[in-house]
Amino acid sequence: MGEFDLIKRYFSRKSLQNDVVLSVGDDCAITSISTGYQLAITTDTLVEGTHFLPSISPADLAYKSVAVNLSDLAAMGATPTWMSLALTLPEIKEAWLAEFSQSLFAILDRYGVSLIGGDTTKGPLSITLTAQGFLPENQGFLPENQGLFRHQAKVGDWIFVSGFLGDSAAGLDLLLKNRKIENESDRYLIQRHLRPTPRVELGLALRSFSCCALDISDGLLADLGHILERSQVGAEIYLENLPLSRHLCTQYEQIQAEKFALTGGEDYELCFTVSEEKREEMEQVLRSQGIKVTRIGQILPATSGLNLLKNGEKVALPEHCGFDHFG
Repeated sequence: MGEFDLIKRYFSRKSLQNDVVLSVGDDCAITSISTGYQLAITTDTLVEGTHFLPSISPADLAYKSVAVNLSDLAAMGATPTWMSLALTLPEIKEAWLAEFSQSLFAILDRYGVSLIGGDTTKGPLSITLTAQGFLPENQGFLPENQGLFRHQAKVGDWIFVSGFLGDSAAGLDLLLKNRKIENESDRYLIQRHLRPTPRVELGLALRSFSCCALDISDGLLADLGHILERSQVGAEIYLENLPLSRHLCTQYEQIQAEKFALTGGEDYELCFTVSEEKREEMEQVLRSQGIKVTRIGQILPATSGLNLLKNGEKVALPEHCGFDHFG
């Protein structure tokens, strides 16, 4: 099977949206952007041995590749719309491609996203996805900020996170130990590593309450550090408020669970800030939508730096705050 037969068989499909003029099969995709919107664009590369284990199934790999890109759009408050895929394969295995493409389109369909193009080539297994989404432009009568940006945290804002933290790092730890999976908690943690949930609905809801967010890919402390640097502020984090799942606390001691939550990464939960004026209304709206968020700290002046507190007592920061591709 040649490159173009591969694309036609596994990755060509009619677009879900009318705004796709031309997609897979030409030199470029052509799309239309409605008046009053901006385009948010993100790219992620996943490389075997760095971002995923060789043992990962094609279905899980396709799902996670899409999910991490959608998570970036969610962190900006963008509505996902289009995606392109560059797939590098060591060889063509039709069963692998069938499972991969079926899972890929399943998650794309779940979030209403069209695959509009990409590339295939031969080499060590890696996947590069570029996702695009819409953000409303400022029309004068709208609030100044219609997206969520790292540079807009303000002193006094509360720091929130979605979901639970540390589950993905624990799942990876179990996989690396090659331990026999025997119970519900092990299966849950591994699933949270292989199939994180992109918080798209939360990102859209936060446009009414927040101006500042990011997704937790490299670890809470490392990623929060980006907000502090871009916004030129400090922060304090309350360790007793960290949202830890019962599965994580069942399988690991409290100290290790907290370490996973602070530095583990790949949870793809959102970390965001909200002013005291909007906090209560936001909590009520998200509660009514069944979206779990937890207040874990507060933004402080830049001179305060980043501090960890446990029951009011200062705790030392860990030596390594998160994942660094070249660290």
